[in-house]
Amino acid sequence: MAAEEGKVDPMKQFTIEPLLGSDWQLADGFNIAFTNSALWMALTAVLVWVFVAGGMKRELVPGRWQMAVESMTGFIDDMLEANIGKAGRKYVPYIFTLFMFILFGNLLGLVPVGVIPGVHAFTFTSHFTVTGVLAIMSFSIVLIVGFAKHGFHFFSLFVPKDTPFLMAIFIAPIEFVSFMVRPFSLALRLFVAMMAGHVLLKVLASFVIAGGGAGLGLGALVGVPSFILMVAISALEILVAGIQAYVFALLTSLYINDAENLH
Repeated sequence: MAAEEGKVDPMKQFTIEPLLGSDWQLADGFNIAFTNSALWMALTAVLVWVFVAGGMKRELVPGRWQMAVESMTGFIDDMLEANIGKAGRKYVPYIFTLFMFILFGNLLGLVPVGVIPGVHAFTFTSHFTVTGVLAIMSFSIVLIVGFAKHGFHFFSLFVPKDTPFLMAIFIAPIEFVSFMVRPFSLALRLFVAMMAGHVLLKVLASFVIAGGGAGLGLGALVGVPSFILMVAISALEILVAGIQAYVFALLTSLYINDAENLH
């Protein structure tokens, strides 16, 4: 019985649970209950807003907060200019918001709020439905910009310049499939990276708990190395949180470049 109580389920952390009541039926089979995932997304959105609002003072001698916001916007602006050109500046608000939302969401999921009874961190970027919606939003911008700027000439993206007609017959379908897979791969990359790290941390946590309840000798042999590894992987997860937010924003900018310049 004690073993069952100390057992750690690595997948339980990804369970979406309704808050403030579970029966918010908008229509038959469509429940809009406010969930833990929605709560942490709302907290992330508020933090992004506070971060930006705090750097909008426009002081002559900028403080640290203003410098942090300006540094992040400058970083996104430079990335877009490098990948799209001068036309990329108009996408700074979207890419900046996307990057900060994913970054803060990733980092919030690593905050050790579990020490507070009844409070559990939730990493919403570890759910494919969330990353999928973000990817679809980015892909929709690519399609809208591509057809609005180039019309049906946008389809030339699937046929490299100066490609012989016979080769184009085979290349075009491959390029089209590759293009349509982009939102799926964009969402899957972020989802898998965040989910895998959190599962590994939970598995190591179960080793620490098991070692602690197995006596001094086995606890030192299993629990201590597992705890040290947990600390190291937690530090690595902070790095991964930033890298994955950057990769998502970078790939989105590259896809927008295709819509703008048909490269």
